[in-house]
This record gives sequence, structure tokens and C-alpha cells, in this order.
Amino acid sequence: MIAETVCSAVSAAGLGIAAVTAYRKRFLAAARIAAYSLVPIGLVMTGTVQWLADTAFSPTAWAGFGVLGAAWLLFSSTRAVERRRGGTRKDRKEARAASRRDAVAPTASAPSLGPGTRAASRPATAPRTESAEDFSDIEAILKKHGI
Repeated sequence: MIAETVCSAVSAAGLGIAAVTAYRKRFLAAARIAAYSLVPIGLVMTGTVQWLADTAFSPTAWAGFGVLGAAWLLFSSTRAVERRRGGTRKDRKEARAASRRDAVAPTASAPSLGPGTRAASRPATAPRTESAEDFSDIEAILKKHGI
């Protein structure tokens, strides 16, 4: 009963502020304030406020929230452990089977790393161009200071 009265008062005050805002020719802001001020009275009319009040003072409801929290905690902890181990049991079995298939025979003469894909190395010094000559005085200053 008190919650409904408070929500009604908040809505009435909000509508009053919206009327003053509209009087000041700020219609868009007035419409937004009116929309926000109608929410509490709408919640009262739909019964949401009564439901929340009944839930807040119900020990059964709080026990239910506790059970939901415990379920969420169990679920999230098992997911964390599963991620740490590297997937589900089926995934681990497949990974072990794949590693056995890809194993190198003990009598292999070449390493099983495969051919290298290393790019050809560039020459250590590139030929100087005209733009590089522009920086010769800067290079001289840096060499003078030992940099």
C-alpha cells in the first residue's frame, strides 16, 4: 500500500515537472520527462510493485534465489574447469588420438618439422638513394654524439 502511494506521488511530481518544462517551450524534453514519470504508475497498475513487495518479504522466494545462485555457481565453475582442461572429454580423446597419428617413427632420418617457409634474407645494407643523402647531416650529428 505504501509502495503504491509512493509510486503515484513520484508519477504526479514527474508530470508536474513535465508540464513546467512544456510551458518553457522545451516540448521534446517535456515528453521524455512525462514518459519517465508514467513508468512508476504503470508498474503499480500492472501489479509488478505488489509482486516485488510479496517477493521481497517471502522467505520461500529468497530460498529460491539462493538455489538459483548455487546452480549458477556450479555451472560457471564446471565451465571454468572444462576450459582449463582443454575442452570436453570427447575433445580430449580426439586430441590424444590425433597426436598418436602424427607421431614420428623412431627410425625417421629427417626431422618432422617440415620444410622451412623462411623468406629470403635481404642484404644488410640497402643501396643509398637521393632521399637517403638528405639525411647525411643528421646521421653525422648522431654519430658525433655516439648514437
